[in-house]
Amino acid sequence: MTGTRTSRSFLLSAALTRAGFALLRANPPGGPARWERKNHAGRTVGLYAGPASALGTAVAAARVHPGAGLAVLAAGVCGAYDDAAGDQRRGWRAHLGALRDGEVTSGAVKLFGISAAGLVAGALMKERAPDKLLAGVVIAGAAHFVNLVDVRPGRAVGAVLALGAPGLLRSGPGAGLSAAAMGGAAAVLPDDLGERGMLGDTGAHALGAALGAAVVAGNRRAGLFAHAVALVAAAAYGDRVTGWARSL
Repeated sequence: MTGTRTSRSFLLSAALTRAGFALLRANPPGGPARWERKNHAGRTVGLYAGPASALGTAVAAARVHPGAGLAVLAAGVCGAYDDAAGDQRRGWRAHLGALRDGEVTSGAVKLFGISAAGLVAGALMKERAPDKLLAGVVIAGAAHFVNLVDVRPGRAVGAVLALGAPGLLRSGPGAGLSAAAMGGAAAVLPDDLGERGMLGDTGAHALGAALGAAVVAGNRRAGLFAHAVALVAAAAYGDRVTGWARSL
């Protein structure tokens, strides 16, 4: 029964994501130009994969746990705001420095918005206060991590598929949430690798939040603590990691 539910989560996420992608590409709100961005190679690609994967994954995740669906949707919305604003500053230091000077950047909105959503989701998914806090850190940290590695076609999607696969071996909601994240990622993999579409901050943060929710659902305090430490370390060295990833 658990395997069937996990398969349904994967298929639902993938089907909704593909349908959303096709719909957005055929009828992009505001016209195609609003959705076009330049990728690392200077090629023009569309951002359709981002909202499609965010919505598809959020619906599938919500069927497993409403708190997880909320986290995925909120992460996608915050990422969409950053995609629309087009702020090119990279790294939290730059955005927090701007905030200190009185400028509220889209990156700062994303940072605090996803963090707040992670804490709310953690509060809904765990019972004890320490676990709620750790869960919020894991969800927000995972959202940031997937966005951090989204520097080349297939990097973020590949990370979601690789990191989500072990979660399928678990029983219970952790497996279903891993499947939801993987379904959304698998649905956009061909277009991402073929440079016909890109996740943008919208999709990367949403898929990352789904992964984080899967970790939260499948771990107790010790596991949450270990994941939280690893993700905070990744965020602390984010600029260095991004620079290394860009050089490959």
